[in-house]
Amino acid sequence: MKISNSFLYFFCLSISFNLDAQDWPDFNRYRQDNYQVGMPSEDENRIVFMGNSITEGWSVTYPEFFDGKPYINRGISGQTTPQMLVRFRADVIDLKPKAVVILAGTNDIAGNTGPSTVKMIADNIFSMAELAKEHNILVIISSVLPVYEYSWIERELDPVPIISRLNAIIKNYALKNGHTYLDYYSEMVDDRMGLMEQYTPDGVHANKDGYKLMSTIAEKAIKETLSKANIQ
Repeated sequence: MKISNSFLYFFCLSISFNLDAQDWPDFNRYRQDNYQVGMPSEDENRIVFMGNSITEGWSVTYPEFFDGKPYINRGISGQTTPQMLVRFRADVIDLKPKAVVILAGTNDIAGNTGPSTVKMIADNIFSMAELAKEHNILVIISSVLPVYEYSWIERELDPVPIISRLNAIIKNYALKNGHTYLDYYSEMVDDRMGLMEQYTPDGVHANKDGYKLMSTIAEKAIKETLSKANIQ
């Protein structure tokens, strides 16, 4: 049976397209960057930031926070905790950081990859923390930023009590397990229990002033975490 060249071309193209479409956790996003960054030097206090668009946008909107520091941004816009969990080894563990800063959960609440319960979200965050701990990586778990409403969601959803409940669970877990709880929420919440207007362009993401505040809070948490572990 003779197979035409055009058939082979479209068959291979179809396979390539399907493989790309199946990269649900988006391993390709940082594959080359991870290769290029290499292993940390012996005295390097490498920190990886794992997250969604709020983390990814940090390097774009306020790159000064990362400049000249051994900080690696591994945020991917739109991602939920199950996606982060799947790529956690490639984008965190394999980079051998001293600590990881996890900021996750808001897209799960928004339903980006389908319905999620608070327990499902928390369990995924806890699994990332446990993987890090198993590989001698210090864990810093961030609160979910306050959100009054997700403007892109048409269905009825009140994220305020969900975020409050999730943050309480995250904080309790972090303190109980010797991790650091990084509390952005308390410093950025307004009277409606949403994100303060001066810190956001859309009620969900941070603007430059928001990132400046987050940078101060994060830097303090990182220093305290490293100091507690006797890392200079």
